[in-house]
Amino acid sequence: MQSVTPVADRLRGLVESCVAFDVATDPDATHHGLPSPAATVIAAFGDPLDCGWPDGGQRGRWRLLVAGLHRGPALVHTHGRVRGVQVALTPLGVRALFGVPIGALAGVIVEAEDLPRGPAAAPLDALARLPRWAQPAAVQAWLLGALGQPAAPAPELVEAWRRIRRDAGDARIEGLAEHVGWSRRRLTRRFTAEFGVSPKQAAGIVRFDRARRLSAQGVGLAEASARAGTPTSPT
Repeated sequence: MQSVTPVADRLRGLVESCVAFDVATDPDATHHGLPSPAATVIAAFGDPLDCGWPDGGQRGRWRLLVAGLHRGPALVHTHGRVRGVQVALTPLGVRALFGVPIGALAGVIVEAEDLPRGPAAAPLDALARLPRWAQPAAVQAWLLGALGQPAAPAPELVEAWRRIRRDAGDARIEGLAEHVGWSRRRLTRRFTAEFGVSPKQAAGIVRFDRARRLSAQGVGLAEASARAGTPTSPT
C-alpha cells in the first residue's frame, strides 16, 4: 500500500513527490526501480533496503538511500516486505539538501549521511512508528532541517533541463544549444558535468519515464512506447 502526501511549500521545486509504502511480497521477489528524471531518496523503515545494480555493483543494505539519474533499473531484493518513504528530488533539490550536483550521483547509490550535508539516519526508527499516512509529511519536515542555500547551476543549464522536461524528451541538442546561446559541444560538456548524463541521455530518460507513466495508466506497452517516442529502455 502507498500513501502520497503533497509536497510542502518550502520544498516545491526541490521535491517532485513523496510517497510512503508498505508492500508484502514473495520473499524471493525483486522490485525493479526504473529510470526517471529525478534523484531518489528512500528512507527504509525496519530492515535496511537491500538494493544494487543488475551487475551486482554497489549492492548493499541502505537505511537512507540516495541515488542519482540512472539509465538501467536498480534491483531491490524485498525479502518478503519493504516499507519506508520514497522522495523524488529535482536537480536543484539535490544541491539544496545534500550540497552536491546531481551529476555527482549519476549511476551510484550512497547513504545520505555520507554526503556533505546529508542528514543522519538516526530518526528513522521514530519515523517508522508513525502511521503510514503521516510518514511522508514527517520525512519532508526532517529534510527541511537539512536545507541549505544551493549554489545554483548556470542559468543556461537550468533552462536546458527545463526544456527537456517541458518537451517530454523531444528537444534536440542543436535546438537546445541555439536556445541557450552555447555551442553544442559546450552545452554537452557542461550539462553532463552538472547532471551526470548528456542532453541526449536525459531526453531518453524523460521519454522512458513518460512511456512508463502511460503504461501505468493502462496504455499498452507498444502504444505507450510509440506515443513517448522511446524504446522499452532509456537510450
